[in-house]
Amino acid sequence: MQCTPRRKQNLFLGIVIGLSSGFGTLLFGLTAIILFRRWKRNVQKKLRRKYFRKNKGLLLEQLISADEDASEKTKIFSIEELKRATDNFDPARILGRGGHGTVYKGILSNQHVVAIKKSKLLGEGEISDFINEVAILSQINHRNIVKLFGCCLETEVPLLVYDFIPNGSLFEILNHHSSNMFSLSWDDCLRIASETAGALYYLHSAASISIFHRDVKSSNILLDASYGAKVSDFGASRTVPIDQSHLVTNVQGTFGYLDPEYYQTQQLNEKSDVYSFGVVLLELLIRKHAVFTADSETKESLCNYFLSEIKLRQPRDIVAAQVRDEATEEEINKVASLAERCLRLKGEERPTMKHVETTLQLLRGNRANSSQIDLAVQRRLQDRKATIENLEGRTCNTASQRSRNARYSLEQEFLSSASLPR
Repeated sequence: MQCTPRRKQNLFLGIVIGLSSGFGTLLFGLTAIILFRRWKRNVQKKLRRKYFRKNKGLLLEQLISADEDASEKTKIFSIEELKRATDNFDPARILGRGGHGTVYKGILSNQHVVAIKKSKLLGEGEISDFINEVAILSQINHRNIVKLFGCCLETEVPLLVYDFIPNGSLFEILNHHSSNMFSLSWDDCLRIASETAGALYYLHSAASISIFHRDVKSSNILLDASYGAKVSDFGASRTVPIDQSHLVTNVQGTFGYLDPEYYQTQQLNEKSDVYSFGVVLLELLIRKHAVFTADSETKESLCNYFLSEIKLRQPRDIVAAQVRDEATEEEINKVASLAERCLRLKGEERPTMKHVETTLQLLRGNRANSSQIDLAVQRRLQDRKATIENLEGRTCNTASQRSRNARYSLEQEFLSSASLPR
């Protein structure tokens, strides 16, 4: 059947109309998608600005800009920067989870490796404390405190950006069960304890304003590339003016490390950190968790275990085998005594962190001097041994020479007698 010109015209017109309709639908769809995305971006921008204002971002910017040193060290990151650094907060980047949030490993655009802490939801009243904490930490400069690079305030929960510490926490190393993992020597333990005590003393007394950490524990003591101590996680920390000795706060901390006096009175002071540090000393000595499973299959506090056992046995009989093998009895007794004083129920009977640091530094100094003396004695013994061997060698050489001379004389005499006329 042949198509008439009119039919051909109608067919062509139908095709044109169909294509135009399809193109129009496609164009409408693309326009709708573009407009939706633009609307979504605008909504996200408004939400980020809302969170930024809610999280006192403008206040923090003013605090940072007012302090030249802080502005050089602290940066306010955008959420996009931190998403790129963590592959959109990929679960594979999680370094650890704690009571105050999750920590991710991130790589910034300048290839600097950082740890990004995503805190748990904060109450309205805690936002000001958070901003105050960031402002203070941005001014802290201590080799044994984790460095704060900056923060992000564009999310409902503020994010903190710290220097990345490669060797994990003291807790992980003390409680590893793999023979391939690095094992801390007694010298390392004394050094880490001394460095941590020095950092806490700095927070209590040497900073521009007193800072109570409030969550001192082995998992918050990180170890850098050379296994130096880095105190971390200031999520529970509180600041106090220099003219005040304590704060009344809701009780917060980790069971097993929590100061019982603070728990009863809700009065937080520097001696609360001293108590928690005493538990860390016990972990270094005994190599058990702050709360561990006893032989009776019941949970037991390391502090209670130590204080009860120390009444019945000598410290050397309580500590871990490695400590017993590497430390002297005097060192064990002094560290155990220091721990016992840190763990006293009344805060006023506990030493200050300055006293704790001084005691540990003296122990390290005496140990270093003892090692040098031992090395000197060993060298003297080696020198004396070498001298004796040298003398013995000379004596042997002299005897050998005399023997050769005697043989030579006998040979000469024999030859002389053989050459005489008969």
